[in-house]
Amino acid sequence: MWFCEYPRDVVQVSGPDAASYLQSQVSQELRPLQVGSSAWTFVLQPTGKVDVLARVWRMADDTFVLDTDLGFGDVMMARLNRFKIRVKAEIEVLPWTCIAIRGEGAAEVEGLASWGGGVDVLGPAPQPPANAEPAQPEQLLAARIDAVWPQMGAEIVPGDTIPAETGITDVAVSFSKGCYPGQELVERMDSRGATAPKLLQRVRVSDGVGTVTSSHSEFALAYVKRSDLPS
Repeated sequence: MWFCEYPRDVVQVSGPDAASYLQSQVSQELRPLQVGSSAWTFVLQPTGKVDVLARVWRMADDTFVLDTDLGFGDVMMARLNRFKIRVKAEIEVLPWTCIAIRGEGAAEVEGLASWGGGVDVLGPAPQPPANAEPAQPEQLLAARIDAVWPQMGAEIVPGDTIPAETGITDVAVSFSKGCYPGQELVERMDSRGATAPKLLQRVRVSDGVGTVTSSHSEFALAYVKRSDLPS
């Protein structure tokens, strides 16, 4: 088991209308989310393009913490504030940090479920398990590539990327919830069985396939045209 700092921007949404407002703004179904549980979600533009990929953590009935990749907290804040009209909820930045726990036994650590079968510990001063070994950021990058997990700024560009391209709609989108900004494009592609023209894939750098977005050693994440994917 190993741990590494996982740079994140953290935002809190709290107040009497916090639950209903977030439910109306994100792609994930939040109503079944129990206190202490978390889920991945997209926050979309009305066009259906991604503004941010975030995790929503329900801290209390009326308090939620959202974390996204470092440098994109302002984008998330601006998007959540955009439609907050006559809503009894406060949106504020939290000076929290995050530690990623990966490797054998990581899933048993108390924290937030994350990609690659790991756990993230998020808070004002998170501490790794005593039996976890420190790792370098390159090891976390390699694990992310193995998990084919997109990162803001690399695989996801605000206002340009559509959810279907990322390959994670199964964990970040509910296709049965009510309306939210950007739902039309997401639902239309799903209902018609439409496929994105390109898809995020793990590839060998030496293969020269697709548009590489992240790489480590011999492997990379790349957007590959569907016409170039193995049949």
